[in-house]
Amino acid sequence: MTQQTPTEVETSYLQRKGESKLAYKRLAGRKPGIVFLGGFRSDMTGTKALALEAHARRGGHAFVRFDYFGHGQSDGDFTEGTIGLWLEDAIAVLDELTEGPQVLVGSSMGGWLMLLAALARPERVAALIGLAAAPDFTQDLMWDVFPEDRRRALMESGQVLEHSEYSEDATPITLKLIEEGRHHLLLRERIPIDCPVRLLHGMADPDVPWQTSPRLAKALASSDVEVTLLKDGDHRLSTPRDLDRLTGTLDSVIETLSALP
Repeated sequence: MTQQTPTEVETSYLQRKGESKLAYKRLAGRKPGIVFLGGFRSDMTGTKALALEAHARRGGHAFVRFDYFGHGQSDGDFTEGTIGLWLEDAIAVLDELTEGPQVLVGSSMGGWLMLLAALARPERVAALIGLAAAPDFTQDLMWDVFPEDRRRALMESGQVLEHSEYSEDATPITLKLIEEGRHHLLLRERIPIDCPVRLLHGMADPDVPWQTSPRLAKALASSDVEVTLLKDGDHRLSTPRDLDRLTGTLDSVIETLSALP
C-alpha cells in the first residue's frame, strides 16, 4: 500500500441525490474555513485550487475543494447540469463539509455560485473573493450574444457545441442550462449580501469582460467591497503573480474578519 505524503489530501465522496456522489478534498483546520468554487467545466485539480490548499495548510485553516455534478471526479452527465443544480452542490458542501464561518473563493462560474450560496446561507458565509466572477453568464455572455442561427439551433436541438482554448473537446451548451439559469440572475437588481467582498479581474480577460466586476460591486448591498483590476490579467489568473495576489487578498480578508466584533 502506498503511503500518502503530508502534502497529499485523500479524495472523499459526498452522497447527493440518488446514487450521485460529489468528489471533494478537505483539510481540517481553524476558522474561518475556506471553500473554493471552480469554474464552468473546470475541476478541483486546477492551479488556483491547489495554491489555495497549500496556503490554507500553511496558515492552519480548514479548506475544501470539490467537483460539481458532471465535473472532474464527481458523478453525473455534464449536459444535465444547471446553475441551480451546481448551487445545490455548493450548499451541500457548505452544510455538510464545513463548520462555522467560511470564506468562499469563486472562480468564473464559481463567482456566481458563491454569491448565490451567500444569499442562501448568509449566517455561514463570512466573506467572498471572486476571480473573474461571472454572475449571469448564461444570459449575458451566452444567450444575449449568440447569433440568431446559434439561438435557433439551440432552440431546435436543445444543445450546441462551443469551442474553447481551455479544452481540446468542445463544450456542450444546453437549452436547459440557459433557461434554468434565468431563475438565478443577480445583476438586474440590488444584491442583498452584506459581508466583505473582494473582486479580482483581468482587463485582458477574453471570456468575462472586466466591466462585470465593477457592475457587480455596484449591485452589492455591502459597503465593504473592493475591486482590483489587473491590466495584463487573463481569465485564468493563475500566474505566480496572480496566485500571490490571491493569497494576499485572502490573508487580508481573514485579518479583516478577525478585527470584527
